[in-house]
Amino acid sequence: MSSPKQLNILDFSFVLPDEKIAKFPLENRDESKLLIYKNATISDGIFKQIDTYLPENSLVVFNNTRVVHARLLFNRLTGAQIEIFCIEPLHHLDYQQAFVSKQTSTWKCMVGNSKKWKEDWLEKQVETPLGDVILKATKKENTGELTVVDFTWNNNDLAFAEVLHYAGILPLPPYLNRKTEAADEERYQTVYAKVAGSVAAPTAGLHFTPAVFEQLKQKQITVDEVTLHVGAGTFKPVKTEALVDHEMHEETLYVELSTLKNIATCLSAKNTLVVVGTTSMRTLESLFWHGVKILLNKAAKEVEIKQWDAYELDAGEITSYQAITAIIHSMEKDNEYVLVGSTQIILAPGYQFRLVDALITNFHQPENTLILLIAAFVGKDWRIIYEHALANNYRFLSYGDSSLLFKNSN
Repeated sequence: MSSPKQLNILDFSFVLPDEKIAKFPLENRDESKLLIYKNATISDGIFKQIDTYLPENSLVVFNNTRVVHARLLFNRLTGAQIEIFCIEPLHHLDYQQAFVSKQTSTWKCMVGNSKKWKEDWLEKQVETPLGDVILKATKKENTGELTVVDFTWNNNDLAFAEVLHYAGILPLPPYLNRKTEAADEERYQTVYAKVAGSVAAPTAGLHFTPAVFEQLKQKQITVDEVTLHVGAGTFKPVKTEALVDHEMHEETLYVELSTLKNIATCLSAKNTLVVVGTTSMRTLESLFWHGVKILLNKAAKEVEIKQWDAYELDAGEITSYQAITAIIHSMEKDNEYVLVGSTQIILAPGYQFRLVDALITNFHQPENTLILLIAAFVGKDWRIIYEHALANNYRFLSYGDSSLLFKNSN
């Protein structure tokens, strides 16, 4: 596997006219267009018929993360508005603890208009079903691009998740360039969203409906879930020409033992493993490298995959099945049922995919890490795929249309 460190991001550019960006979702989720790429051939379909393009006995893995009301607006006494965007808990693996905490919770945040924040703290009154609450935000130290903020509130019956829900705003992607509307509360969540923690939706899953799930079931297609909390870094452009100078964002993941066993069964039977979204892809490919680390006696107790691990570790003859079963045996030995950790993996041309056979994903922006992942998965045909999408009126980005891409073996 060759390292992509010297790739030039400008080689992954294309013109994306503003009118191609879907600013609003379709009324019906599964009515979106579907581009199918298989065996170096492109065809067009509709998402609600995706079951017809997936082999029987496939395993489809989703990211069940739920978007939180991460944007908090505070007003100074002068009238100036300060936006505090909650990115992740101070200790990034403690999402569950952060959301159930009472009276205080500490987060790493992006702060808009930060130079005007002169006070020791900001506060706002929040209407909740348990009465009005005063939410205070106290600025602590800066950690790179983020600011540590202590949140406190004066009602011990409310957990931070509830306070955030009533005080905050659902964060839409910046490229939509519009305010959040009431309809976004439903449409910017997948129908299977469960685990709160993301500041951006895993948008590949926005097309799924109960009817689509029923069709998958009728075709003997198994579904399962992982959790990877999507951070603001997913929108981060690659600002350096050489990829080696770009620092990949880190995201928190959770995978249940039962899911790992389903993946192992799929691999053993040589069935098709499909992931919904780049976040699910990053999670599953990170699992392979965690298994490799276990077999090489280099693994931390928790998953910890760094940006270049996949290119610097020598997996030798270790198979995907061996890597996943190594994780299973390690968890069973320690009586653990959920694998927790973080990944900073970067999937770019030169990467050899180990687990995933097919990817369901939307159409992405030029010159970012998501388009690099697509180029790694389908090879140089990524440009033909995107030219086809642009020429055939596919809608781009979060609220746009979908694609089903099968791995290019060339």
